[in-house]
Amino acid sequence: MAEQQFDLVVIGAGPGGYEGAIRAAQLGMSVAVVEKRGALGGTCVTVGCIPSKALLQSSELYEETTHALADHGIKVAKVDFDLAAMMARKDAVVNSNTSGVEFLFKKNKITWVKGTGKLAGNGRVDVALTDGGEQVLAAKNILIATGSDVTRLPGIEIDETQIVSSTGALTLPKVPKTLVVIGGGVIGLELGTVWRRLGAEVTVIEYLDRILPTMDVDLGKNTQRVLAKQGMKFKLGAKVTAAKKSKSGVTLTVEPAKGGTPEEITADVVLVAIGRVPYTDGLGAKEIGVALDERGRVRIDAHFQTNVPGIYAIGDVVAGAMLAHKASEEAIACVEMLAGQKPHVNYDAIPGIVYTWPEVAAVGKTEEELKAAGIDYKVGKFPFSANGRARANGDTDGFVKILADAKTDKVLGCHILGPDAGNLIHEAVIAIEFGASSEDLARTCHGHPTLNEAVKEAALAVDKRTINL
Repeated sequence: MAEQQFDLVVIGAGPGGYEGAIRAAQLGMSVAVVEKRGALGGTCVTVGCIPSKALLQSSELYEETTHALADHGIKVAKVDFDLAAMMARKDAVVNSNTSGVEFLFKKNKITWVKGTGKLAGNGRVDVALTDGGEQVLAAKNILIATGSDVTRLPGIEIDETQIVSSTGALTLPKVPKTLVVIGGGVIGLELGTVWRRLGAEVTVIEYLDRILPTMDVDLGKNTQRVLAKQGMKFKLGAKVTAAKKSKSGVTLTVEPAKGGTPEEITADVVLVAIGRVPYTDGLGAKEIGVALDERGRVRIDAHFQTNVPGIYAIGDVVAGAMLAHKASEEAIACVEMLAGQKPHVNYDAIPGIVYTWPEVAAVGKTEEELKAAGIDYKVGKFPFSANGRARANGDTDGFVKILADAKTDKVLGCHILGPDAGNLIHEAVIAIEFGASSEDLARTCHGHPTLNEAVKEAALAVDKRTINL
């Protein structure tokens, strides 16, 4: 079988894979991308970030119309929603994004090989083509960007009908009367929020004693309080040990995480959202000697290279936060290194965002991490209830919290619960990237009235000199 030769072959066309491929092409490399899905964009664009945000937007508008417009003097006689139309809009948004990536591939002369790629050693990738047959790609360098898959709960079978993953939760044909979400992380809270807004009674079961366990404790506790006020129920410190399906729904057996008497909880639909695992099934990594860690992630060095020369890996398939933008940063840095440049990825400046409303966003270190590391720090905190724009908008839940080094005043972390937190956090991301101090933020002129003024006031609070509190 004739081989096709490329400078770089990327396995996987998610945000990391496709953006890395585009950057490599910009740098003059001949590039092929192997993708088994029928569309480009990976989990994020097709069944993750993008469709979930489309449904979050639609459901948020519905909830605002039914609950908030009256406060603004806007009277609406009768409000209803068309779930099929919401789903059609979501699908159109996804198609727009996937076709956009396909356009960029053509623009940058990137070859899309439709099929499943497998490492074959000696700089080769064997592809089982989607339309049948095989193709062999030869490359100077290979980039593994296969992403992640849903984590399964032992003994509980996901059928994407009654017991669903995040994928199935994006395509439910009707609003369930009751929805149980197993897992109090980002995915569970976002999708739980969508269906709660549309009328489902949502209960979140979390093994740990708090939601958003990877984020600042203060942030998680206050987020739970706000979501509970909206109607979401929580059962913390609990584990699901069994699930029994019937025509009427699913009966879960739930026990205290630390042991105790089990109870039964029933629901029309159960969403399993306990995290994601690196996707290496069928990749052929082990067969050619690529080292994996104890969690099945591909081991890499500081240049994203595996122990096998010429094979690199980025994104969800390696250690670190499973975030689309983290994957993109790594992929671009990796191919720029291959081109002889000297980029870097500052892992302390990668934001994490939860797109509920209010939104939740964080960057840098948490208080718990600073305490564990023995770093002396100062805290500046400012509530949105004291921000003029938040009051005008009727969005006063939440706060901005800035953590700064007690000696140098360097910004070490920022944690926001509040309106547009996902946008506001980037002010702190830039501050951390440039090594700014809290005083730098505090002395930067912020437009009035804006939500961003809460960031400025939190920076002022580090030095105990807030103006509007």
